[in-house]
Amino acid sequence: MTAFRTSGATSTMDRVPEDQTEDQTAEPLTQYLQRTVQRVRAVDRRHPLLWDLHLTAFWTTAALIDFHGGGWTRITRNPDVPDGLVLALGLALTVPLLRRRAHPRAVLLVMAPALLVNAWTGALLQAALLHLLVVFHITLRRPLRSLWWVAAVSTAPVVLTVLRHPKGPADEDLGPHLMSLLVAVAVGVTVRTRRDHTVALEDRAHRLEIERDQQARLAAAAERTRIAREMHDIIGHNLSVITGLADGGRYAAAKSPERAAQALDAIAGTSRQALTELRRLLDVLRDDEPAPADLTPQPALTDLDRLLDGVRRAGLPVRATVEGAPAISPGRQLTLYRVIQEALTNTLKHAGPDATADIALSYAASGAVTLTVTDTGRGGAPTANGGRGLTGMRERTALYGGTLEAGPRPHPQRGWRVHLLLPEDSTP
Repeated sequence: MTAFRTSGATSTMDRVPEDQTEDQTAEPLTQYLQRTVQRVRAVDRRHPLLWDLHLTAFWTTAALIDFHGGGWTRITRNPDVPDGLVLALGLALTVPLLRRRAHPRAVLLVMAPALLVNAWTGALLQAALLHLLVVFHITLRRPLRSLWWVAAVSTAPVVLTVLRHPKGPADEDLGPHLMSLLVAVAVGVTVRTRRDHTVALEDRAHRLEIERDQQARLAAAAERTRIAREMHDIIGHNLSVITGLADGGRYAAAKSPERAAQALDAIAGTSRQALTELRRLLDVLRDDEPAPADLTPQPALTDLDRLLDGVRRAGLPVRATVEGAPAISPGRQLTLYRVIQEALTNTLKHAGPDATADIALSYAASGAVTLTVTDTGRGGAPTANGGRGLTGMRERTALYGGTLEAGPRPHPQRGWRVHLLLPEDSTP
């Protein structure tokens, strides 16, 4: 089986189209960028504080350069703002970014006073735009319903600037700000949606993997049960026949050597048949190399006469009565065969000497089947030793929706009775 799967996988890879192979090696720059992004994300996941320190240090340095270089005076609407206040505002708008991912809402609330003072004084530092990065993280991590107050906190400074330091129409200040705010929110929603989708796919793959393993374990357990049932049927029946033949041959050896020789021949034939069936069953368990296919069919009702002949040679008289025509599926035939085999095996084991067995098999026109196997033995319970016989018969019967009853015959009758009923076959 392993070799077959390997060869199949190899042939599948050999059939990969050439254009698909070329696509896998195409766009080396894109693949390089993807690998770089993945490495950066991996480092960020392992050391999140390191990335936060670098980003905060970068924007703080930029704010200090803007202050010392006087760049802020080119866009301010009030160049008379004290230098100390400008420096304090620059630091208040950049240093809190260090905690933007862990506590984005708190960071925005800390930056809000600086944003209002920046708008009230007319300094209009470019560092105020960094609050949009905090808005992005709020969108990424917090419920979307919190965006209403976020939008209010973000827009209030712009409205204040329009009221205190107007410069042209109000939409020249409000329009770009609202557009930037929408872009920050849209990017946050996009990244969040992709992240949630990835998490959902990973969770689904994990659950499918667990389900696959569970199904494999259930299939293995079912297969082990089936194999154990088949081995019980094969070994139990054939060894019971061999035991009966050996006992009969031992008694006949002194008085009738010819009968003893016939018993030995029957023992040899039964043993070879058991070994053949066991070898075919055990070949299924081999996975080191593919075994040649065994085309021997499973037993069916056409093999019932051979089964009864073997039981009779073992010393158990059996009488079979059949009513109706057997028009049933091979699986149902195998169930009937195995139940008869197991019932006769139990009779050979437990019924004692001078016992007889009767088989009554009835086929209804609707497809239902009734089977009754009785014996005249001592009526001891075949499962007293904890065997699998009755359990296997019930499992086979339940597989086709049937019922099976097994127990001693009612007084004053002696012996054991097995009654099976298979309903109409609903398989199309």
